[in-house]
Amino acid sequence: MNEKTINRINELYHKSQKEGLSEVEKLEQKTLRKEYIEAIRNNFKGTLDKVSFVNPDGSITKASDNKK
Repeated sequence: MNEKTINRINELYHKSQKEGLSEVEKLEQKTLRKEYIEAIRNNFKGTLDKVSFVNPDGSITKASDNKK
C-alpha cells in the first residue's frame, strides 16, 4: 500500500464527514478500504509466520507449524 492510496482514503473520509460523497466516490472509498485491509492482513500474516514459541521442554515451534 503506497502513501498516495492512504492519502486518498483519508481525503475521501474527510470529504464524507464535511459534505458527503457521490456514488462514484463511495464506490472508490469502499474499494480502497478493501485494498487497505487486505494489505494489513497480509502484513500481519507475514509477521506471525516469523513468530516462534519455546515449549516447556525447550523445543522451539514456529507459529506456522501450528496451523489447523
